[in-house]
Amino acid sequence: MAKKGAAATLWRRSTIIMLIVLILGFGLVFSRLFYLQVYMAEELQQKAVEQQLHDTQVSAKRGSIYDRNGKILAQSITVWDIVLAPANFKKADDETRKKVSYGLADILGIDRDDVYERSKSNDSYYEVLKRKVSADIKDKVVEYQEKIYQDYKVSGVIETIENYSRYYTNDNFAGAILGFVGADNQGLSGIEYEYDDELKGDSGRIVVAQNALNNPMPYQYEQKVEATNGYNLVLTVDETIQGIMEKYVRETIKEFNVANRGCAIMMNVKTGEILGFACEESFDPNDPYKIADENKVKEIEALPEDKQDEATSKALFAQWRNKGVSDTYIPGSVFKMVTASAVLSEGLNDEDTRFECSGSYAPYEGASPISCWQYSGHGTQTLEQALCNSCNPAFMQMGFMLGRKTFYEYFVAFGFSEKTGIDLPGESGSYWFDTPGGEYGMGLMDLAVGAFGQNFKVTPIQMVTACAAIANGGNLMQPYIVSQVVDSNGNVVKKNEPTVKRQVISEEISKQMCSMLETNAKSGGATNGYVAGYRIGGKTGTSQKKVDEYGNATDDYIASFCGIAPCNDPEIALLCYFDTPDPDINYYGSAVAGPCFRNIMTEVLPYLGIERVYSDDELEQLATTAGTYDGMSVEDAKAQAEKDGLKAEVVGSGDTVIAQNPSAYSSMPNDGTVILYTDEESKKKKVTVPDFSNCSLSDANYLAAANDLNLCIMGSSVGDSSSYVKAQDIAAGTEVEPYTVVTVVFNQDNSIM
Repeated sequence: MAKKGAAATLWRRSTIIMLIVLILGFGLVFSRLFYLQVYMAEELQQKAVEQQLHDTQVSAKRGSIYDRNGKILAQSITVWDIVLAPANFKKADDETRKKVSYGLADILGIDRDDVYERSKSNDSYYEVLKRKVSADIKDKVVEYQEKIYQDYKVSGVIETIENYSRYYTNDNFAGAILGFVGADNQGLSGIEYEYDDELKGDSGRIVVAQNALNNPMPYQYEQKVEATNGYNLVLTVDETIQGIMEKYVRETIKEFNVANRGCAIMMNVKTGEILGFACEESFDPNDPYKIADENKVKEIEALPEDKQDEATSKALFAQWRNKGVSDTYIPGSVFKMVTASAVLSEGLNDEDTRFECSGSYAPYEGASPISCWQYSGHGTQTLEQALCNSCNPAFMQMGFMLGRKTFYEYFVAFGFSEKTGIDLPGESGSYWFDTPGGEYGMGLMDLAVGAFGQNFKVTPIQMVTACAAIANGGNLMQPYIVSQVVDSNGNVVKKNEPTVKRQVISEEISKQMCSMLETNAKSGGATNGYVAGYRIGGKTGTSQKKVDEYGNATDDYIASFCGIAPCNDPEIALLCYFDTPDPDINYYGSAVAGPCFRNIMTEVLPYLGIERVYSDDELEQLATTAGTYDGMSVEDAKAQAEKDGLKAEVVGSGDTVIAQNPSAYSSMPNDGTVILYTDEESKKKKVTVPDFSNCSLSDANYLAAANDLNLCIMGSSVGDSSSYVKAQDIAAGTEVEPYTVVTVVFNQDNSIM
């Protein structure tokens, strides 16, 4: 019995152990199953999908950018990514793999060994060898695919995937505003960055099922999700105006050896639309990583190798920076139009108000006197005369008439205390005085120098926006550069409308200021910006980049000119701004920025259809047009020339005109001389063009007559004793035919701030 009891006990123990083992075993299995099927279900499903599906991204086409007239400025063109699928090489021997890799590398112009090594990734279906190749390269790759199959019976190892590359229609054009895109077509600067969400669109996908061997299954298992193309942008900028502005800003930078670039901004004063925004020396959006300034390239190349990369990066970021919105500057005398507007608006000036200038002015008792640019002084002046004279003592007096509180209130009202909100990236705010203990952040000396635009900083876009408000009846407009966002079907998705932020001055004060600015351009310090036949108004600015507490210059200068046209019904405002012109050449706003302003306006105003209305004095200087005299008898040609307002000089012994100079339809001065050739021998005579530099009008006319040349005159105040020839279109020493027309440009020789 005892034995039986011992066996039963052993059996029970074995059974219990077996049950425990079974429970633990199945428990672990069920726990693992629960963990895998419930807790890990989502992750495992994702891994299964990844193993079973091959997913390729399809790029969306980035939207185009158009100017206001529908001209394409930026667009995306079709290119191809070349992708290797090494997994499809599995059945090929190593020699075949190498030959295929080397041939493909040669077509793409990339490293042979790199392609060969990447072809060994047997589990990979997606090795990008080269992105964004052109159509001709893509066609060669397709031909090579066929050759691979014919020669080696290998298929599916190369794939061409459609992609897009950004292309800008004009090289070296509007880089600062358009910006550029990166390798993945994302906007990195300018409008491309600011409107990246609208332009980029949504990528599509191609999903292909794979079998257990990781090979693609038949096409019925392929699914394609189409990409959604980006929206297009229509700018307020006019391509023609932009080109004109860039041309003359570049010329000015070169002529005056401007060290830190320059810009010009043109705004429609009634809407706030930016018609042109030239920021030079800028970059080519088609090649943004190339440094535009050749002198900067030479400086970098002269550096030790270990410092060249840092210097290159610094130079690139500098040229990508939009100077018109991202840089602040001391506006100088251009700001006097704001101070004058405030004085008039506050009723502090009437017909009896006068401002005294003895050549310097101490703004308050105990203060050191601040000099006027004209050391002998301007004497007694009206407000308009003070503006035309750009008299600092007079404007200091105006500042104290306003007081710190009111002066600051107008600074805020004209938009200088806040960013304009223009739809461009990187806009900076202004820098106001920060004088401890001063009212509204200003000390008394701050008020004195601030009244003539010194010791605080604003951005160029703020300054031209304020100028527009002065011109348009007193409304501070919201500046903008994109007018519409449009889908691929032409539907307007978003539209920017003219927005009035507030009225700063009255319409009456605006008209008074336009009249004063016009007087300044006709006979004051802004005559270098004047364009004959147009009612131009403007103000020069020569601001010190660094000044001491008394407003005296301690460093380089910024030359600027800000103006409007036409003054009887203003349409546009234009600011030209040059950072650090060479002082050995000239640094005054009147001499540097004024001619740039004039040259731009001379071409833009006719383009905009604004009619010329000449004064009697201007009519005397107008040119006429030479007729066609070839083939006429000498007597008939002389008579016709006289009818055309020209004198005729006959050269040669023949009876019939065989050639003429100037040629038919050439622009000539009234009462100019046309030479009529009557035989071949007479055509051999040449005259030498003299140097007209720094000539007065009378001296230039004498030189032209003495050298048998016609003289065409351009520029401001040509009859004024302070005007001189600044440039001539045919270089001195050039041999030309007698009575060739030489165009000379007059500038006023002044140093008005």
